Amino acid sequence: MSTQIRNLALAGHAGAGKTTLTEGIAFAAGATTRRGTIQESNTISDYHPDEAFRKHSINTSLVSLTSQNIKLNILDAPGYADFTGEVRAALHVADTALILIDAQHGVESGTVQVWEFCEHDQNSIVFIANKLDHVEADFDRTVEDLKTQFGHEVAVVQFPVNPGDGFNAIVDVMKMKLLRFSSDGNYTEEEIPEASRAKADELHRQLVEIVAESDDNLMEEYFANDGQLEESHFSGGIHESLAHRKLFPVLCASAEKNIGPKRILEFLVTNAPAPEDHLADVKGINPSNKQEVSLNTAPKDATTVFIFKTVSEPHLGDLSFFRVFHGELHSGMDLVNEANGKTERIAQLFVMNGKNRKEVASVACGDIAAAVKLKDTHTNNTLSSRTFPVVLHPIEFPAPVITSAVIAKNKGDEEKMAIGLHSLHEEDPTFLVRQDPELHQTLIEGQGELHLDIAIKRLKERFKVDVEVIEPRIPFRETIKSSADTRYRHKKQSGGAGQFGEVAIKLQPKRRGEGYEFIDAIVGGVVSNKHIPAVDKGIHEFLSHGPLAGYPVVDLAVTLYDGKEHPVDSNENAFKTAGKMAFKEAFLSAKPVLLEPVFDVEIAVPGEHMGDVMGDISSRRGKIMGMDSKNGLEVIRAQVPLAELYHYSTRLRSLTQGRASHKQSFSHYEEAPREFADKVVAESAKHKVAEVE
Repeated sequence: MSTQIRNLALAGHAGAGKTTLTEGIAFAAGATTRRGTIQESNTISDYHPDEAFRKHSINTSLVSLTSQNIKLNILDAPGYADFTGEVRAALHVADTALILIDAQHGVESGTVQVWEFCEHDQNSIVFIANKLDHVEADFDRTVEDLKTQFGHEVAVVQFPVNPGDGFNAIVDVMKMKLLRFSSDGNYTEEEIPEASRAKADELHRQLVEIVAESDDNLMEEYFANDGQLEESHFSGGIHESLAHRKLFPVLCASAEKNIGPKRILEFLVTNAPAPEDHLADVKGINPSNKQEVSLNTAPKDATTVFIFKTVSEPHLGDLSFFRVFHGELHSGMDLVNEANGKTERIAQLFVMNGKNRKEVASVACGDIAAAVKLKDTHTNNTLSSRTFPVVLHPIEFPAPVITSAVIAKNKGDEEKMAIGLHSLHEEDPTFLVRQDPELHQTLIEGQGELHLDIAIKRLKERFKVDVEVIEPRIPFRETIKSSADTRYRHKKQSGGAGQFGEVAIKLQPKRRGEGYEFIDAIVGGVVSNKHIPAVDKGIHEFLSHGPLAGYPVVDLAVTLYDGKEHPVDSNENAFKTAGKMAFKEAFLSAKPVLLEPVFDVEIAVPGEHMGDVMGDISSRRGKIMGMDSKNGLEVIRAQVPLAELYHYSTRLRSLTQGRASHKQSFSHYEEAPREFADKVVAESAKHKVAEVE
């Protein structure tokens, strides 16, 4: 396991400046001779045409550079909630998360979301307060928010001396020097001015205390030396505290003005954990006995590789991004994909720097790179040696928050559409595709309207398929509210043998979720045993296509208690028809109602937008079920009918300037309001007429 690698995921709320900071760090490391800009669409990481057009990140880009003989793999992840899956994947293979914060706004929903992802993956965390050159930047408030929401382990390592217009100097409380930056990103060290000395001393004391608390030996030294640590022990303690999540340092920057990136790079090279610092935490499953194993137990010559991202490149094919978690990976090596048992021959290997790639013969343990032409391997797959079969724990991608239906515009394109959509899902696991047999629609699901828009655009460009995106049908249900009793005789004579079957049935409502029940209450053989199943069979034809509006029927009991049969004309078809028609008559006289799916919705929103969000929920026939606070945001729990949630993610972002997020999941079915149900029934009747015509 190499100590010369740093795997870093740069994440945070949209617009915090992640891509610009990546440019600054790459420039400081000498990986580029000119800093690109978002406006000029010439940055290293935002190289996709969609990103150039939209002026923000859509994909996670890998930027690899070297500084002081240390290789840094920076995964520049998008900030928009539509691309949350990209963030999850980056954090899954990174050891350290660089969480960028816009010092004008402080902690936002995107900040909280990244923090929660880091909690799950146990990433080390470095906070970077950016945009300190803006007039409204408030570093002290930002730090206070971070400490309040994420704990006392948050510690200031740098603070700005002159934030706002003209910002160019920070105090580094590790060095205990003032760093003054020039326009080229370099800095000179000066003594801390008297006006900032007391603040620097206090922040240095707090930092030393947090580092000392992380280790018993350091704590003894701390008390023995009146709150001081030897410089080497202090520096080593920073590294260890950061590696084990006992310290979350706060650094400063104005990425746009190139103030800070050089010192941030130095800090990461010296203090960020190497892959070996987290090796003991890497677990997997032995596919043969399903027992958990640690990579610490793997033989030295065993290789374990995890695929965290797949990209389709023109003229190249699928490019699989991976991290080597154990051993070394060589071109020409054979590994087993434990997801399907197939052997993969490793062909070309590339070190990536944005869109630029350099072919290499091998990839060291702990490193991140890309491979081409893997035949049967996709995102979330583990490739391992036969000597140590293992499946690493997969990325837990977020559940979708938006669903749309798609129809091929050109007849005959259905198969091409299906192939294209499946390929897009393989590339992006948060883009889901399913054929709904009940609704007879192809549904696509994702993290937001923009997410789906980009998928549809790629479908057209790469697979030459035009589709129409429409609102998906709602999977309503039908049931009854009262009992009903009916008798129906089916009699048909058309020369020769006729048809005769008569049944008497009673319908009774059941509690929600209890389903359908058929009760045989025939006494005295008035309907023979061989014909009773035919009655149930006829009723089943309406269970999937109800009499009210054509939706599945649920939660009722049907009792067959009487009937008549003819010695010659009675048969299975006669009683099947009689049962079906009796059920229809009884159902329509038993106060039939339409049930609609209701979803649990959880919304994380800044307090100032809470009123608008709650008002919007009410306008969607939603019910507020509870509220609490979490990580500085208000969390609203509500139940909202699915029919009112189409494109809700877009509306929520509009209401909150993109500062809120939500997740939703099915809860239950409940009776739809009469006026709403009447519209659904009328629309269904209209479709039936159209089909007949």
